[in-house]
Amino acid sequence: MLEKLIYGARQLGLVLTPQQMQQFQLYYEELIEWNNRINLTAITDYEEVQLKHFLDSLTLVPVIQRITHAEGGLTLLDVGTGAGMPGLPLRIALPEVKVTLMDSVAKKTAFLQHLIDKLCLDYVNILTGRAEEMAHRPDYREKFDIVVSRAVTKLPTVVELTLPFCRVGGIAIAQKKGDIEEELSNAAKAMDILGGKTREIIKIALQLLEPRLIIVMEKVAATPTRYPRRAGMPEKRPL
Repeated sequence: MLEKLIYGARQLGLVLTPQQMQQFQLYYEELIEWNNRINLTAITDYEEVQLKHFLDSLTLVPVIQRITHAEGGLTLLDVGTGAGMPGLPLRIALPEVKVTLMDSVAKKTAFLQHLIDKLCLDYVNILTGRAEEMAHRPDYREKFDIVVSRAVTKLPTVVELTLPFCRVGGIAIAQKKGDIEEELSNAAKAMDILGGKTREIIKIALQLLEPRLIIVMEKVAATPTRYPRRAGMPEKRPL
C-alpha cells in the first residue's frame, strides 16, 4: 500500500506513520469516488496520484520545517486548492500546522469538508471564494505565516493572488516546473509592488518525480490596499 509515496517521502527525509499512511489511502479512495460525480482531477491512477498529487505536495515539507514556528503553531493557506493539494497532504504530514484550504468552486470545497471529516482532521478550515475577493477581508488579509499555491498560472499572477494573504515576515510558496527565468523576471515587478521579494529557489530532484522548482517569496512590506485587483484581472493583465 502506497509504496511509491513511502519511497518518495523517504527521499525527502520523511517517514510516514501508519496513521498517516491510512489517511493518504483514505484520501485516495474518497478522491476517486467523488471524482465520478464532480471534476476533481484528471489523474486517477493509483501510482500517479501518489506521485503527482501526494508526493508533489510533500516536497514543500522540508521548506516549511526550516521556518521558525510562530506562537501556537504555523498558519498555512492553500490558494486555489482544488482537490486539496498541496494543503491537505501538508496537514497530514505536519499535524502541528493549522491549514486553511480555499477554492472558488463550492462542489470542491464540499468534497474537502467531507474529506476532513472522514480523516478526523482538526486544525483545518475550508473557505469558498475567489482569492481576489477573500484577500480584501480583514479576517484573511495578511494573516497567514505561509501561503502556498500549485502554480498552474504565470508567476506574476500567483504573486498577486498569494502575497496579500501573507503576513509581513511570512512567506509565499509557488510550485513550478520547466524554465521559469522569464516568469521570474516578470514577477519581480509584481513582488516589488505587493511587498515581496524572492527568498530562495529550490530545485527538487527526486527519483520518482520530474524535476520541479519551489519558489519561496518573503513578505517584507504590507501590500497596498488596492491589491489584489478585481476578479479575473490578475490573470488577464498580470502586473
